Amino acid sequence: MNRRQFLCTTGAFAGWSSGVACEPRADASTFHRALVLVDLNGGNDGLNTVIPIGDPRYRALRPTLAVPQDQVVPLDDRTGLHPSLLPLLKVWQGQELAIVQGVGHDATNRSHFRSRQIWDTASDTHEYRGDSWLAHASVPLAQASPAASFAASCTAAAHSIVQREAAVIRIAMHGFDTHENQAPRHAALLAQFADGLMALRATLIAAGDWHRTLVMTSSDFGRSARENAARGTEHGAAAAQFVMGGNVRGGLWGAAPRLDALEAGDGLPVSLDFRRLHATACAHLGVAPSSSVARFAPLPLLRV
Repeated sequence: MNRRQFLCTTGAFAGWSSGVACEPRADASTFHRALVLVDLNGGNDGLNTVIPIGDPRYRALRPTLAVPQDQVVPLDDRTGLHPSLLPLLKVWQGQELAIVQGVGHDATNRSHFRSRQIWDTASDTHEYRGDSWLAHASVPLAQASPAASFAASCTAAAHSIVQREAAVIRIAMHGFDTHENQAPRHAALLAQFADGLMALRATLIAAGDWHRTLVMTSSDFGRSARENAARGTEHGAAAAQFVMGGNVRGGLWGAAPRLDALEAGDGLPVSLDFRRLHATACAHLGVAPSSSVARFAPLPLLRV
């Protein structure tokens, strides 16, 4: 990856898909840790990703979309993973995968564009900012091509980390806006997601760089708890996010989804502000949080 492939920090998140590039503002080799941000674009269905197997309301709300009980990958007696995420069980058992439940923001905006702006700038719902939440940190970022497959993007990310080409890498998966015929589409997406992350992890372990890497997901929003007439789901609110790395204290974090207290439009209630994930990422990188993030405490899921 050459220098023209780096994104400038200011505005990089909001303009990621535009392909705008500029010179890096700092030497990545001076940063001891790496951050991989994985965008699940379109609004990932958190309820079929991290499944509340102990709640009978789950199957009542999803008569056709609920994952069959015998296919769920159990994490404990109340929670399981979609079967396409089986490869991640090894990471879970190694206590290197944290699942953060109920993540979102107050008064969820269900516009893809606006919700992504809120996540990228760490703004309040009714606040408009033009800077990214890492703009202050002077860390070099790299862009896999938007046209690349997720597997190729993970391979490129691993290369950048091993070669000390970037401190922060952002890659994206598209297709999570599953309004119809969700089950096969979502299963295929989650399989690509799991395989890509496992390949990334394997490469970084072999290179001795896994301990200094943090992988963190985000998505526009979750999806409706109740399935629609087209065997899909609508835009929702909260969803679970994944945090993975050699320095992660694995386990379930945050409150389990409240299927008895849904928001308007059948969205899952938000119990944990998304900016706590941003604060955790800043703590991992060893950079001070921006003003929009500083008032939120990092999650205590990093080992050191």
